[in-house]
Amino acid sequence: MKPENLSDIQSARKFIEDNQIENIKLAVTDSDGVLRGKYVQKKKFESALENGFGFCDVIFGWDSNDELYGKDSYTGWKTAFPDAWAQIDPTSARMLPTEDNQSILFLADFSGGTAEGVCPRSILKKVLARLNKHGYTATASSEFEFFVFDETPESIREKGYKNLKTITPGNFGYSVLRNSTHADLYHQIMEMAEAMDMPIEGLHTETGPGVIEAALEHCNALKAADNAVLFKTFIKVLAQQNDLMATFMAKWSASYPGQSGHLHMSLKNSDGSSAFYDEKNPHSMSDEMRWFIGGQQQLMPQILAMVASTCNSYTRLIPGFWAPTVASWGIDNRTCAIRAIPGTPKSQRVEYRISAADINPYLALAASLGSGLWGIENKIEPTEPVEGNAYEKQYAKDLLLPTTLTNAAMALKASDAARDLFGDQFVEHFAYTREWEDQQQRKAITDWQLNRYFEII
Repeated sequence: MKPENLSDIQSARKFIEDNQIENIKLAVTDSDGVLRGKYVQKKKFESALENGFGFCDVIFGWDSNDELYGKDSYTGWKTAFPDAWAQIDPTSARMLPTEDNQSILFLADFSGGTAEGVCPRSILKKVLARLNKHGYTATASSEFEFFVFDETPESIREKGYKNLKTITPGNFGYSVLRNSTHADLYHQIMEMAEAMDMPIEGLHTETGPGVIEAALEHCNALKAADNAVLFKTFIKVLAQQNDLMATFMAKWSASYPGQSGHLHMSLKNSDGSSAFYDEKNPHSMSDEMRWFIGGQQQLMPQILAMVASTCNSYTRLIPGFWAPTVASWGIDNRTCAIRAIPGTPKSQRVEYRISAADINPYLALAASLGSGLWGIENKIEPTEPVEGNAYEKQYAKDLLLPTTLTNAAMALKASDAARDLFGDQFVEHFAYTREWEDQQQRKAITDWQLNRYFEII
């Protein structure tokens, strides 16, 4: 039996015993999409597998720099940082080829516990359960662009994140020269992804020095989000083990386009047929697919903070940089925020192109699928599809996207639809964390400010 075939507690326990695995890692995902975890002994794991385990809820009380949020956070000094009860998902098991000794990782979440309302994985499960009530199941996949540097965690700090050396120079998209020269790294990435049950359909250079794009294989939506979180983490692990570094920032340099994290998704009916395909309609788009896009389009400005969740996200969302600036949609149109992709019943899908590589995959999928479901529930009609360059069109005011993280957080808090889909507790907590994040940025004195104002003002 392979770990990806584990289906329940009993099969997980048997797999550990039969393979004499001693190194067991448990991991949960915080509000920023960062994996937090620990090794546990086998005896502890067996108990946690059956009964759950306590995990300090500080992971929802601090930011990505481990700095504690203020008094309005979900948890903090006011609650004394108690344990929140986590449940291991035995179906999430992955062997870790990045570790010499035989090691395995299991993902957990806080469904059914006190932190369920703020746990990103639990929020996605809540949306998927709502889809199931309507007779739908969701499949999804992600594709990430990431830059790779000939640097180490020590060297980038010594350089102050300036004058960094990428593994290759110049612009060279889809380069056979580059991926052949660095074939060992590409092979390692492909083999690691295969061994961790998150296969890569395509891996190629993108335009820009040292930038690679990986398209992960589609699967059920929860596993797709698990795959995305694990891929981002273990690409960084693999890079650092090779004395390299990878970044999934939305935009690390003003000199280059941002890094996308596009999401592809589709819905199936309870009988396994495509809910998006109807050969009688234009572009084979079913009514459900059209309403799905209508919901995504109408709610995108309201739930953007769940997708563009860092201050850096908004440096990418400017005209002319291959990233959308309004809630637009079109048929096979890559200048739009939402791209309807016609095809066969198997391939008909929606591409959510607003998302960057810095997404928390659980929340980005919850937002995109949840808003689409809301569209189906309310039979929301989208605007006419954009033809040609979406950047040159004029749009209604309610389709314009927030331009800062604070504005996006405010829009999320004001959204009745978001509260209905994700719950008041999540909306209040997450919006607060995004406002906090933007406040930290506004405290910084940047090089741009010094260069612009130091002498002349």
